[in-house]
Amino acid sequence: MTDSPKPTFEFDLIDDLIHSRVRLATMAYLSGAGTADFNAIKAVVKATDGNISVHLRKLEDAGYLISVKQFSGRKPQTLYSISDTGRSAWQRYLKHMSDLLDNHE
Repeated sequence: MTDSPKPTFEFDLIDDLIHSRVRLATMAYLSGAGTADFNAIKAVVKATDGNISVHLRKLEDAGYLISVKQFSGRKPQTLYSISDTGRSAWQRYLKHMSDLLDNHE
């Protein structure tokens, strides 16, 4: 009995920037929410201030997120949303994950 060869999956196509648990959760949340402030993202991904700050900065430095600083009353507020570059990267990431799961069956 011969097994047909399984298609290979190009693991190097996985976007390591998104693949981190906190950054993955952030991108997933923002893809649905559209725009969210720092505290909302921190609460959803269950991260500390310092931890989420580092991850948001990495996504922003890569051009995946856009941040807007403003005031809500007297309190400073930073709003985040996914940029066009980030949305393209997110869609590619989801496609690669889907391909991986399809090849696994």
